Amino acid sequence: MTKKLNEYEQPVGDSLLNWAARPTPGDVRLQGRFCRLEPLNAQRHAADLYAAYNASPDGRDWTYMFAGPFKSAEEYYRYAESSARSSDPKHYAVIDTSTGKAVGTLALMRIDPTHGVIEVGNVAFSPLMKQKPASTEAQFLIMRYVFDELNYRRYEWKCDSLNEPSRKAADRLGFRFEGIFRQAVIYKERSRDTAWYSIIDKEWPALKEASIVWLSAANFDNNGVQIKTLTDIRKEKRINNPNTGAYQIKTYDPSKLTP
Repeated sequence: MTKKLNEYEQPVGDSLLNWAARPTPGDVRLQGRFCRLEPLNAQRHAADLYAAYNASPDGRDWTYMFAGPFKSAEEYYRYAESSARSSDPKHYAVIDTSTGKAVGTLALMRIDPTHGVIEVGNVAFSPLMKQKPASTEAQFLIMRYVFDELNYRRYEWKCDSLNEPSRKAADRLGFRFEGIFRQAVIYKERSRDTAWYSIIDKEWPALKEASIVWLSAANFDNNGVQIKTLTDIRKEKRINNPNTGAYQIKTYDPSKLTP
């Protein structure tokens, strides 16, 4: 790769002369086929969420979260109420379109409009959506919002380095592992080494196309089981030129769905 040099013959990064600060995430409703995202509201969502989380037999889903597990519906309501008031993290509820009930939450956080950097975190998906298309679609919808509407240039994922499910999810979604920040955080009276992952804007178009192919109706059989994995689709995209018509699958378009 040819390095860019300044007037002193020093290597420098790409020019961003027309760069401007990006908007902050707002109170948007992001519609999908399996789920939709909307701003967290304790009155609307807390009861459904507490019931959904209680579908788990124990509290292990909260081990790597800063909050939880919650001992009562009232305790969770107070947490949801406080979270809903926050602008950073900006929390969104995940609504199952088949039932109309809230089944999980996620947030946009560490929001840096000046540099176009943002993180997805506080991902709390209940057993009602884990390992289901809605869990992938929820991540896709928020990612598409960040890159296509807010036009951020860097999208981050961070987790406890010991949290294998979270690390596998980051890999599956196409995040690139960047390293471990040692003793970066203290939470729940424990030390945390933090694993860092990211997607940058130039990587997004290929990841977006792969996600659309994976989410399409043609990629699921009559029992709702995936035909091709998201990872396999991304591998195929690296082999096939996407302009050759290799992906003649009827694609899913959330914008054409009835909210």
